[in-house]
Formats: sequence, structure tokens, C-alpha cells
Amino acid sequence: MPLRLVKRLARDWFLLGMLAAIVLAAVFPELGMAGGPMHADVVANVGIFAVFLLHGLGLPAAQLRTGALQWRVHLVVQAFTFGVFPLLWWLSDALLGRWLPEDVSLGLLYLCAVPSTISSSVAMTGVARGNVPVAIFNASLSSLLGIVLTPLLIGLFASVTGQSLSMRDAVLKLATLLLLPLALGQLLRPLLGAWFARYRRYTNAFDRAVILLLVYASFCDSIGTGLFTDQGWEVLGMAFAGAVSLLAIVLTLTTRVARALGFSTEDEIAVVFCGSKKTLASGVPMARLLFGASPALGLIVLPLMFYHQAQLLVCSVLAERYAKRPARPAA
Repeated sequence: MPLRLVKRLARDWFLLGMLAAIVLAAVFPELGMAGGPMHADVVANVGIFAVFLLHGLGLPAAQLRTGALQWRVHLVVQAFTFGVFPLLWWLSDALLGRWLPEDVSLGLLYLCAVPSTISSSVAMTGVARGNVPVAIFNASLSSLLGIVLTPLLIGLFASVTGQSLSMRDAVLKLATLLLLPLALGQLLRPLLGAWFARYRRYTNAFDRAVILLLVYASFCDSIGTGLFTDQGWEVLGMAFAGAVSLLAIVLTLTTRVARALGFSTEDEIAVVFCGSKKTLASGVPMARLLFGASPALGLIVLPLMFYHQAQLLVCSVLAERYAKRPARPAA
């Protein structure tokens, strides 16, 4: 098992890219800081708009309609994404919050408030021979709900961490740079949908390149202000331990709840992969919009970065295990 995980890490250029972005931020922090020569704020906003325009082009409306009817599964997935996750953060903060730095606590809260991811949720549901239309519907619905619910949850719980967030400004920013390009992409889908499908591999690479740019800019602000130097390496350990523990708890809960409700194995797979995942592709841009060029932005997105890699590794192993189950006999 450890050897298999090492091989997966070696093939994941995106993980290596994130490590490279952090190293570059440590060496050249002035370049990507707010007000720096790269003009990171402007470049980031343009990149975020382009990424969500491509997401809108890639949302298959027909498959969304197919998966929309199974409301019991949808309720469970969305309840985990925007209910159980924040509740777990609230409980852990009540027990352990006094020993966590405020920015790490806010980062874990942000991890719990962001929506589910679309691409890997659907891909792993397909690999595991689960209910793909349901996964597409839930992952897409989660992304749309997150535009309103993510800042709402941050604003609701942020007072616990000593932070504050303007709900009106947050929703306006997210609507302008996330919802508007998503809607525009759906409108352009009849014209450009075939082109998008043909070049999807390259658009996915562009998507990840923008995320790496945002990670670099976020860490430039944090490193340039000496935040990581002041906090020490134990902060990284806290963020990693919190993210991995959260993943283990949610994977266990989604599996048991799906089985307790009598879901089919195919629906259980959709619940496990859609209800436990959190999006880095939308999470990093949303953090940039919600928290601006905050010096703590690097720490805020750090738990989400750890969670993203852990969920890919663990869920890919789970998908392979589900896929090995005997096929059902044809009716």
C-alpha cells in the first residue's frame, strides 16, 4: 500500500507543481505579493473568470437532468457537504480550538465550508462503477450552492476564530467571478461544447495552471510578511493532521449513512465520493475572493491543499476496491 501511494504521488504533476509554487514563493515572494510587479490580483481575477467559464462549458445539462430525480441521495450529499462538515469543525474547535492558531482554525473552517469537487468526484464514481448521473448532478449542484453557502458558513462561524466577513461583498464577488462565467459557459455550450470536449485535456491543464498561480500568489503574501517564520513548522503538522482526520471521519460517516438508509451500492459510491470531497479548483479562487490579499491566505488554504491530495490518494484506492466487486447479473 505505501509503495502504491508513492507511485501515485510520483505520477501527480499537480502535486509537484504545488510544491514548486511554494518553493518559488519562498525564493521570490516580492514578485507575487499584493501590489508586486506581477499584479497578482488582476491576473488572478482574469484566471478565475476563465476557469469558471470553462467549467460552465463542461457541465452536461442532459446528464444533470437524468440524475436530478434521486432526491434522497441529493439530500444526503448536500447535507454532508454543507452541514456535517461545518458541524464537525464546530465540535473539534470546541474541543481543540484553544490550542490552534486562529489562521489554522479559519483554514479548517474554510475547508469544511467549500463545495464538493466536480471532476474527481465524477471520475472516481465512474471508476468504481457507481451512479455517474447522480454524481454529476450532486457535484454540479454543490458548486452552485457554494457560491452562496460558503461565504454564509464562513460569516456564521468566523466570529469563533476572531475573524469577520462581509456577506454582501463576498456574495457579490463570487457571483461576478464564479456564477457569471458559469452561466455564460452554459449559454455558449451549444456553440462551443464540441470544441471543449475535443480539447478537454488542454483545458484541464489550464485549470490546474491557474490554481498553481493562485497558490503561488497566496504563499507570496504569507511568506513575504513572515507569517510562516513566526508560526513554525508545527503549524504545518496541525493543518495536515486536521485535514487527514477530517477525511477519515467523513469517509466513515458517508459509508455508514448510505448503508443505513438502504441505498444501492451504486448510490452509496456516489454519496461517499461526492459527500466527502472538497474542491481545490474552486476553493483556492474562492479563498482569494473572500479573503483578498490577506497575509494569512497561505495558511487559510493550506488545510484544503492537504485535504485535496489525501482525498485523491485514499479515494482512488477506494474506487479500485469498489470496482472489483462482482457485476450484477443482467435483468
